[in-house]
Amino acid sequence: MIRISFRQGMLIGFSVIVMLLGGVALRSWMLVENLVEQSRRSSEQAIRLTAAIQELGERSVDIERSARQYLVLDDPLFRQRFDEHLAQSLALVDRLDEMAAAPLSPLLGGWRMVAGALRSGLEKRIDKDELAPFLARLVELNQLLKQAGQRWIETQNSRLLDELEANRLQLGGQIALALLGALLVALAMGWWLVRPVRQLEQAIGRLGANRFDDAVVVGGPADLRQLGRRLDWLRLRLGELEADRERALRHVSHELKTPLTALKEGVALLREEVPGRLQEAQREVVDILQHNVLGLQRQIESLLSLNAAAFEARKLNLERVDMTKFMAAVLQRRELHAQARQVRVVIDDPGVGHAMVDAEKLSVVLDNLLSNAIDFSPEGSEVNLRLSRHAELLRFDCVDQGPGIAPEDRQRIFDPFVQGRREAPMPRQGSGVGLSIVRELSRAMGGAAGLLPVEGGAHFFVEIPDET
Repeated sequence: MIRISFRQGMLIGFSVIVMLLGGVALRSWMLVENLVEQSRRSSEQAIRLTAAIQELGERSVDIERSARQYLVLDDPLFRQRFDEHLAQSLALVDRLDEMAAAPLSPLLGGWRMVAGALRSGLEKRIDKDELAPFLARLVELNQLLKQAGQRWIETQNSRLLDELEANRLQLGGQIALALLGALLVALAMGWWLVRPVRQLEQAIGRLGANRFDDAVVVGGPADLRQLGRRLDWLRLRLGELEADRERALRHVSHELKTPLTALKEGVALLREEVPGRLQEAQREVVDILQHNVLGLQRQIESLLSLNAAAFEARKLNLERVDMTKFMAAVLQRRELHAQARQVRVVIDDPGVGHAMVDAEKLSVVLDNLLSNAIDFSPEGSEVNLRLSRHAELLRFDCVDQGPGIAPEDRQRIFDPFVQGRREAPMPRQGSGVGLSIVRELSRAMGGAAGLLPVEGGAHFFVEIPDET
């Protein structure tokens, strides 16, 4: 089966469009040339016809004058002039007859008959009174020829205009068909080229979100199909690497937790003075050991939590959620925490209504934001959690009145295990992965998380698409 590449498809599509529009342009040019040629020939013929009829009228006057002079003076010179004028007039009649002007043919035949009768009359030397009707008839015929010639010219002009109008309508139809054909070709090219590009974009988005379960299938041009196959190979490779990373992380965590558990139990036994009574200096050492063991345990648990969040980010479970009830449930989970810290949490929900979201992931995101905000807020202060809708996006803003984020920490506050330089009002046992989980899950839902600069406190925001 022949596979056409992206470049070949573009070349073929533009070639077809050029041929369609170029064909109409060539047809238009040929039509204009034909009409110009017809108009030129018609004008020349009209000029010749008018000039010949006018000259015939002048010759008729000369014929009349020379005939009358010959009858009066009986001079052979005037007869010779008569014959010359008559011969020239008959030549003009023949020329008019050759122009194929149908309305003039009967009149030209009549003109010849009158001219023959006039010649016969002069040869018989008829009286000038008998010659007068023939001369009057010539004048009448000349007038009729002039009128018939004018009508013929008008008929030719009308025919040319009718032909121009018919060709204009035909050309308009051809232009419309050519434009329609070019539009159809452009739409077909767009569908043929845009569809695989969109498939590539979606595949890259899934890879960026660590969703390696869906195979990359790209249609369209051969080179884009090949690119799709390479992306699918990359998907498999990234899936293998991610699986290896998770497996290594689980193994390391397990290998660390086992001796850590033994170390923790040993430190607890020492602290309880099971082996024997401890001196003051020994108790200080045991306290240091216990503090570091607990810190190490929290780090391992945080590492496992971050790994679990990365794994869950691959799966997106959308459902229709009443956002008012959802926000109330988020607040309820942190109510005891807020009461213990004597912090008031305010939910601002301007009636967003229902939305299609991953409720579980979004709940974890908001819970982490609220947890940080409550921990860093001084007693008696307020934490504001706002929900708003912008176009097809849901936006969550979490604003507290704590010490805020130091300028040097803004760029890396979402990195794993990064804790800001500014301390919370009360000691906290955080490990620095909460905001990393917020960013990971926000990206998994197709959104983003960020930090806005404010004068006092911290202002975090999360934006996710509403799939309704």
